[in-house]
Amino acid sequence: MIDFTEEQLQRYSRHILLAGVGVEGQARLLASKVLIIGAGGLGSPAALYLAAAGVGTLGIADADSVDLTNLQRQIIHFTKDVGRPKVESAKEKILALNPETTVNTYHVFVSADTIGDIIRDYDFVIDATDNFAAKFLINDACVLAKKPFSHGGILRFTGQTMTILPGVSACYRCVFPAPPPKNAVPSCSQAGVLGGIAGMLGTIQAVEAVKFVTKAGTLLADAMLTFDAQLMDFRKIKIRRNPNCPLCGEHPTITELIDEEPPVCDLKAAHEGD
Repeated sequence: MIDFTEEQLQRYSRHILLAGVGVEGQARLLASKVLIIGAGGLGSPAALYLAAAGVGTLGIADADSVDLTNLQRQIIHFTKDVGRPKVESAKEKILALNPETTVNTYHVFVSADTIGDIIRDYDFVIDATDNFAAKFLINDACVLAKKPFSHGGILRFTGQTMTILPGVSACYRCVFPAPPPKNAVPSCSQAGVLGGIAGMLGTIQAVEAVKFVTKAGTLLADAMLTFDAQLMDFRKIKIRRNPNCPLCGEHPTITELIDEEPPVCDLKAAHEGD
């Protein structure tokens, strides 16, 4: 059990008061390690809320630099950060919010060659990317490594998220066996996205990570939460493991990682966080 300082007791007092979290749950948060892949629209609120919650170690993986177009939704980055690597900008804000957080940065493209080493030491992974190639890679890597993670995606006014517990719940490929054809689905840079949508979805992903670590509440496992902000309509759709899933089914055909071709035209957009 962590021996809390007086400052920690004050900082995390609203968590400690919660029956579902308490001292034990907060101690788990302080000892936990969460990786966020993508320091963009989803990764921004997720990183800030997880740092505020007291997650002991945060990993931030992103190969991009801050662009002026990011600032409409990627709230961890400020105007002065334009041109800086996103991981450096994000680390600065995380430490300003909670200096006790250990921040590991990975200024690399997450690929089949790099993802295994990156996710190895983390308890929970947040997929905050904006393209199908990355999402399928993260799903496959986490399932093969038995790392629980939160999937999230946004476009225009809508968002969707689910939590995957490898070996227990449905994985992303149980619902979507393969990426869509190239150019079949536009990216945020092509179709647009309402800025606040990223905050809504990324915050939900942060809550899922906190719930996993503290064991409070019920995770979005075997369920897909979707919402349409134009109608402010939320739906939770029950899903289940697919016995024919090519990754986690009874006769898997995917046994090693590959890099799917990003299904967007703009290479920069293909690697950018939502």
